[in-house]
Amino acid sequence: MSENEPPEVPATALGPVRPLSIRITDGLRAQLDVIAQLNDRSVTEEIRLALEAWVQTSKSDPKVLLRAETVRAEIEREAQTRQSAIEAIFGAADSGVKTPSSRGKAPSP
Repeated sequence: MSENEPPEVPATALGPVRPLSIRITDGLRAQLDVIAQLNDRSVTEEIRLALEAWVQTSKSDPKVLLRAETVRAEIEREAQTRQSAIEAIFGAADSGVKTPSSRGKAPSP
């Protein structure tokens, strides 16, 4: 496979395969070319495998896990704030406020 051909990588459980363009030094590219040749793979495949390994390693990194919990808590707080704002504007879901999809329907008993 030449470098100009699209990779023959099927969609994964994480979704369709998408291109990613990165800038690297000539020296790093030369090393990747040699490693790819030695492994009988394309440079694209070598990079994808390296990134997959790095993501797996990061998933068990205590610093990354701690930061993920912090970010998750921030997302939850922001979601709650936005939900409260929507409820303040439009009322609770069962407050009888008519939404575009409920207009024209008879009210529930």
